[in-house]
Amino acid sequence: MRQAKAKELTAALQELRTHTLSAFRAYERANLLHIPYQPELNPPLWELGHIAWFQEYWIGRNKHRSDGMGWQIGRPQNTSLLITSDQWFDSATVQHVTRWDQALPARETCLKYAEQTLEQTLALLQVDAENGSTLYFYWLVLQHEAMHLEASAYMAQALAIPFNPMWVSDHANSTTGEIANANEPRSRKTTTRLPAQSWTLGSAADQFCFDNELIARPVALKTFEIDLEPVCWAQYMSFFAATGHRLPLYVRQTGSSFEIQTFGVWAPMNMQETAVHLSWDDAQAYCAWAQRRLPTEAEWDCAARTTPNFNWGEVWEWTQDTFEPFDGFLVHPYADYSAPWFGTRKVLRGAAAVTHSVLRNVQYRNFFTPERRDIYSGFRTCST
Repeated sequence: MRQAKAKELTAALQELRTHTLSAFRAYERANLLHIPYQPELNPPLWELGHIAWFQEYWIGRNKHRSDGMGWQIGRPQNTSLLITSDQWFDSATVQHVTRWDQALPARETCLKYAEQTLEQTLALLQVDAENGSTLYFYWLVLQHEAMHLEASAYMAQALAIPFNPMWVSDHANSTTGEIANANEPRSRKTTTRLPAQSWTLGSAADQFCFDNELIARPVALKTFEIDLEPVCWAQYMSFFAATGHRLPLYVRQTGSSFEIQTFGVWAPMNMQETAVHLSWDDAQAYCAWAQRRLPTEAEWDCAARTTPNFNWGEVWEWTQDTFEPFDGFLVHPYADYSAPWFGTRKVLRGAAAVTHSVLRNVQYRNFFTPERRDIYSGFRTCST
């Protein structure tokens, strides 16, 4: 999607909205459009309105789409289709804790707003089809909706409600396309060793990308060894048995075995599957026990882009690094995306099983606070 044209963007926007509405209906069926406050979640009704608002703000209301990356904040915007939408759904001004106290519009109003803004976006996309700089904003709203779609899955997991992530593929990513079978023992070759080298982090400026991926950063790497797969449950539960470290979220012990809960349903743990819902702190504790360490972001990036059989895409993978800008960082039009979080989050790389295909990219930098384990996060280990 980072080099998508209008035709591909149109199809992706339509498909993604189908998935968003499917997720919304899951909360409707569970009678959970308004949920009790939790700091990691958002009210599902607010989520739907916010997705529609974000799309309208950057497309339908944006008079200066043609400026692309040169867009400047503070210019006049068109009026919203929903007059008071800014008061409800602007995440920059509506503080997280207050989203539970708002008198949000009715379900029907939010659904109609989402329908109207998508129709508006698709119509304008036909007008903007030949303007490469303008297409950046269509890519941006697509990525934003994909992020919220993934959030709808970990929210359903936290609330233990029936949920069908219909966008999920059965396949992980790999530099060779080879996929590990979770029901079979993993390969005996579990690590690879990479030589000392100069490696360049960052995305090319000739494609759509987020501002935190620019500008390219050269990194001097020492020789290192890295796992070809993220840590699986068999490995992680050996650590649990040896140390008494806390159990991961959504895991319980039943005698000498373990069960894992997925969207409210408990089932025996498949020990060959990738361990998930682990915090950065959990990963650090495991590494200390295993006498290994987390890879740096540059080590992960180098291995993922150069190593055969380097499987990624089942979980977001914690790295050692704190989320920081690369030298020469320039903020993109969506100024709240990266800059406010520098220095307070840890970098995760890869993708999770519930990450929509439009968001999957080997150079994407995800970032969360180190205590988060409700997200679909895991890790692999490394050594020098």
